[in-house]
Amino acid sequence: MIEELRGTLLLSRLSNEQLQRVARRAARLRLDEGQALFSQGDTADRFYLVIRGRMRLFRLSPDGAEKIIEVVEPGQTFAEALMFLDAPRYPVCAAALGKVELISIDARDFARMLRDSVDTCFIMLGALSQRLRSLVREIDNLALHSATCRFARYLLTHRLAEGQALELDLAVRKGVIASCLSIKPETFSRIEKDLSKRGVIAVQGQHVIIKNLAALEDLADLGDAWELTPLPCVAKEPG
Repeated sequence: MIEELRGTLLLSRLSNEQLQRVARRAARLRLDEGQALFSQGDTADRFYLVIRGRMRLFRLSPDGAEKIIEVVEPGQTFAEALMFLDAPRYPVCAAALGKVELISIDARDFARMLRDSVDTCFIMLGALSQRLRSLVREIDNLALHSATCRFARYLLTHRLAEGQALELDLAVRKGVIASCLSIKPETFSRIEKDLSKRGVIAVQGQHVIIKNLAALEDLADLGDAWELTPLPCVAKEPG
């Protein structure tokens, strides 16, 4: 477990003694497809590291509609920021996308460890700042751009994650991607069909071929200040 903990950004610079302390209070969990880990409003006394598979974090509206906030990939942690709150509660629900293996970490003891190490605090702040930057960019993308633009940006970001490939295998179900991008499933399908008809892309199930990269970049409305960085639902699981 020590090496698995060391492999994530948040924990990578902890000392061996600190990692052993985290591991002593940690637990390994395995979830099946669709199995819930916690619900919105549950007491938050632990945070999690994804070892294998993917977790979806989502909120439920009063009418029961689901909005996916993030898809958490292997090697990423989630719910760690809540340790800084008094009587914290999870602001989202978490459930497995396929079979998932997690490490559950004692948030309260981790917070006590932070008080003993300024260096560890700065590591934590750096990781949380990265997460915040990603979320701010997502809000900007959702608020200021059309559904077609968001779809195009998603494909281009996915292409970047795939090493500039022009043929992509979507990492998760299209319904999950649509929810991440705040696009209704039927709108997502219409955009796919429209861009296919225009010769911008070709779609075969989860496989997408970018046939006209310049046209896709035009649809993405990339400005000089806009850089392609990972967005929810983009990265493929390693291996």
